[in-house]
Amino acid sequence: MVSGSLDGDSSVYDKEREGVGGESSGEEGRGTWKHAAFHVATTIATPAAYAPLPFAVSSLGWPLGVASLVGATVATWYSSLLIASLWGWNGKKQTTYRHLAGSIYGSGGYWSIAFFQQVASLGNNIAIQIAAGTSLKLPNIHSLRWVNAVCTFSTVGFAGTAIGVTIYNGKKINRESVSYSMQGSSSLKIFKAYNALGAIAFSFGDAMLPEIQSTIREPAKKNMYKGVSTAYGIIVLTYWQLAFCGYWAFGSDVQPYIVASLTDPKWTTVMANLFAVIQISGCFQIYCRPTYAYFEESSMLSNKTTCRVPFQKHMIRLIFTSIYMVLITLIAAAMPFFGDFVSICGAIGFTPLDFIFPALAYLKAGKPLRNTTVAHSLMFLNIGIAAWFSVVAVLGCIGAVRFIVEDIKTYDFFHDM
Repeated sequence: MVSGSLDGDSSVYDKEREGVGGESSGEEGRGTWKHAAFHVATTIATPAAYAPLPFAVSSLGWPLGVASLVGATVATWYSSLLIASLWGWNGKKQTTYRHLAGSIYGSGGYWSIAFFQQVASLGNNIAIQIAAGTSLKLPNIHSLRWVNAVCTFSTVGFAGTAIGVTIYNGKKINRESVSYSMQGSSSLKIFKAYNALGAIAFSFGDAMLPEIQSTIREPAKKNMYKGVSTAYGIIVLTYWQLAFCGYWAFGSDVQPYIVASLTDPKWTTVMANLFAVIQISGCFQIYCRPTYAYFEESSMLSNKTTCRVPFQKHMIRLIFTSIYMVLITLIAAAMPFFGDFVSICGAIGFTPLDFIFPALAYLKAGKPLRNTTVAHSLMFLNIGIAAWFSVVAVLGCIGAVRFIVEDIKTYDFFHDM
């Protein structure tokens, strides 16, 4: 492990951060570990993340499905702690994911993470079927802390409702009629398994960890560790139950969006969807931040630009955010294959950000440990995680593309409208 400073490259990113609003402006964090937990839970545990889990487990079967879900949980929790540990690794606070990557790997790391973060953010906002409005002033993440507190409770509400109704429906179904065998030819089973790996990666994706940590008060590392672990406590209690109960209840016939498999009582489905809408509002605002930040950094809205027309910057923001949300909504409405889209987004966007980069970044920038045995163990663990999830990213992408190509032949765009 190497520690140090890439001054030649990082100076570029330091200059870029100057004058940028929101959480990148260098202002001191004010959030507590509870706020960190709200933000992390909101960005990971979305309805779009819960929904495909039973289908993913059914595509892998009980042994591999359980192992993949538990493995992804532990790996992303560990990776989140690694990212939190790199806060101020070179004596400077890295307030965004791309600046953290730039400080460690230079311009190549900066632009690579910027690309993956945009893919993850854009894909997530499409997947959750946007249900949020716009505002004249773009909020930073800390200003959303109480919104995300409500969203976290809505997350638990959505999961609890879905779990309860799934068990209720499962008990009403003739258990002898439920099949757990994977359907189709050998090649179809393999591609479904690949697709499932991408879906699971999406379900644990969080492309905003440094941005969240920048809003947390000192000691930022300790508060972030506690916030991440609390959020993952919520995730474990809800993800695993819904995934396993959904597969138990409906077997291989479970739908990619679990709510579509639920039938009675209908009012509970409405309630689950209501919780989903509330949760989406906060999650969407957070995942807009990378795109909005790039726009804020443009010459039109930089602090050095003088406005000749009153409220000019507000009007530009309104126009930009309105266009952005209209485009996202149209794309989301057009998508007839939810499960496949989630898989490709997880493979291309979230897997590099949440599984591969944290392990590699810690190997390069993490502080050397005095205990050589532990240091070597961590090194092999990180290399193993990076290598395995690189394979998962490729396989998930292959599976998702294969099913999208097949689905295009039978589905019509905007067919749900």
